[in-house]
Amino acid sequence: MRTFNQRLRPALSRASKRFALMLAAVAIAVFALPSNAMADDYFAWCPHADTTCQTGVEAGLVQGNCMTAPAAYHKTQVCVQYNGDYVYVYDGQRDDKSAIAEIGTDNGSVNKRLCRNTLGYGHWAKCNFDWAESGEHRAWGGYLISYQEMPTEFLWAWDGK
Repeated sequence: MRTFNQRLRPALSRASKRFALMLAAVAIAVFALPSNAMADDYFAWCPHADTTCQTGVEAGLVQGNCMTAPAAYHKTQVCVQYNGDYVYVYDGQRDDKSAIAEIGTDNGSVNKRLCRNTLGYGHWAKCNFDWAESGEHRAWGGYLISYQEMPTEFLWAWDGK
C-alpha cells in the first residue's frame, strides 16, 4: 500500500507542470503579442480602417511647408514635406500633452493620418506616411488630451493635382 506522500507526489508534479505551462502562456501573451502602444492606438480614430496613426521619431533637419497653431492649440507647429509624405510636429508648449498633426484627404482608402510627438516641449518628431499625391490635402495642428479628446486647429490645404 502506498503512503499519502507517495500518492501526493505525482499529483504535485502534474500541478507544477500545468502551472509552468500557464506561466509560459501568460509570458507569451504579455511579451510577444503587440500592445496598444505598439499599435499606436493612442486616439479613438486610430483603430479605424480609414485612419493611420504614428508616434513620430526624433527629427533632425525639418523640411517642407510649415504653420503654427495658435496658443489655444498649444502652439503646435506642423511641417509637411510634400514630395516625401513626411510630417513634422513641434511641441510648442511645456505640459504633459503630446503635440499632434493631422493630415486629411478624400483621396484613397486612408483619409486621416495622425502624427504624435511624445518627445516633449521644444522637440520635433517626424512621421513617414504614404498618401496619394493627387487631390486636396488638409493639415491641422493641436494636442492630445485623452483617447477621446484631441483639439486641433485647421492650418492649411494644398492640392497635389
